[in-house]
Amino acid sequence: MADVDQGSVLPSETSPLILDGLNATDSNGTDAVNATVAKFVATPEGTALAYGSLVFMALLPIFFGALRSVNCGKSKNSSDMPETITGRDAARFPIIASCTLFGLYLFFKVSIITRNTSYAFGVILWRRVEFVILNDFYINLLLSMYFFVLGILALSHTMSPFMNRIFPANIPIKQYQLLFTQGSGETKEEIVNYEFDTKDMICLVISTVVGVWYILKKHWIANNLFGLAFALNGVELLHLNNVSTGCILLGGLFVYDVFWVFGTNVMVTVAKSFEAPIKLVFPQDLFEKGLGANQFAMLGLGDIVIPGIFIALLLRFDVSLKKNTRTYFYTSFLAYIFGLGMTIWVMHTFKHAQPALLYLVPACIGFPVVVALLKGELTEMFSSRRSLKKDGHCVLGNLQCCRNIVVPQICASTQSCF
Repeated sequence: MADVDQGSVLPSETSPLILDGLNATDSNGTDAVNATVAKFVATPEGTALAYGSLVFMALLPIFFGALRSVNCGKSKNSSDMPETITGRDAARFPIIASCTLFGLYLFFKVSIITRNTSYAFGVILWRRVEFVILNDFYINLLLSMYFFVLGILALSHTMSPFMNRIFPANIPIKQYQLLFTQGSGETKEEIVNYEFDTKDMICLVISTVVGVWYILKKHWIANNLFGLAFALNGVELLHLNNVSTGCILLGGLFVYDVFWVFGTNVMVTVAKSFEAPIKLVFPQDLFEKGLGANQFAMLGLGDIVIPGIFIALLLRFDVSLKKNTRTYFYTSFLAYIFGLGMTIWVMHTFKHAQPALLYLVPACIGFPVVVALLKGELTEMFSSRRSLKKDGHCVLGNLQCCRNIVVPQICASTQSCF
């Protein structure tokens, strides 16, 4: 989970902070001028705007993603079916995430060390440095293309409900189907079965334009559009099977986030070097430089999606209680705002990057647990493994149950799907 950081920049931008105190030697072996650039200091107005915008952007995918997760089973497209996270998945996730994070760190760190060595020894290692730069270029190009495709699909899926509302009724809508199968006869198996129409095609075109903009310019607005789409889809389509699993996942990532931020510089290094829309950013120098600003505050998508899927689970739990209230959803949602606000306050006070999950996890788990304890529903919250239906659709997410909606009689309202 990328931490909340102050004064960071997108990887494609040249940060003046890395030039501080750099002694360079040119290709002719002569000493270059020492380049020392003063650290950027944001104005109070710019800082308030940046932090406020990050909080607002973080709340959007959590709120709307949670609402959309309730109706997860309405689509017949296999790509829109939710993925269920079990207790075993939750326990393994921090370990897998740590290995991936450290691998990325080693890649970026080796590139930086090799380039700095080239400054010290001049021409002798020039070819070696050129190889590393090309390697770095191709890796970032591969990542850009990967997230280009994923971003287009995620943004298109995010826009689809809004397009359904504003699409003119007098324009004919044509239906399409993309079907990939494997085998034949009785062994025939569906791999991809995607149904779409004219409205979806329009969403795809708009998303492609945003994708091309991101690839060519790496603009922070395009980055945020993709980031918001990724976060919303994550909250909508990643389902925890019960509250206990959510506590395991959040608890494990709590330790993961604290260790990699406070114990090492790994998290901050990767967050600033990774060229992909895996974080939301907002410029602190927007008033000075307009849309061309390049001094950013940032918030990792993990700090949105991980608490978000837990909040979405509590919303589905509210629905399953059939009390026409959203007590646990609103409690956890307010807890997230409190935790994120605390993160920003501590970071701004101590001028140091903070692991957001350090504050978000206790708030998002603690507040709903206290409410459940006061209402006498704590046992029901942690033991609830029911999968009830609302308007014929599963609401307390299990992948198999939601798939069974295609044949409604299989998923009876009293049937356990866990």
